[in-house]
Amino acid sequence: MNTFLKNLGLIIVLLGVVCLVVYHMAFPSNALLVTALALEVAGILLYIILGRKLSE
Repeated sequence: MNTFLKNLGLIIVLLGVVCLVVYHMAFPSNALLVTALALEVAGILLYIILGRKLSE
């Protein structure tokens, strides 16, 4: 379970990347850009915070 929690931030970042690919390839919409930005920021912050908490 700790491995999944450590990688949860990376999974969220990858979802943000998928949103950017969909934006670029299929459906250009500002909502996709905002969603991708939110997922990227949240994923990076979760990766940092959970990485520090679980390594203790």
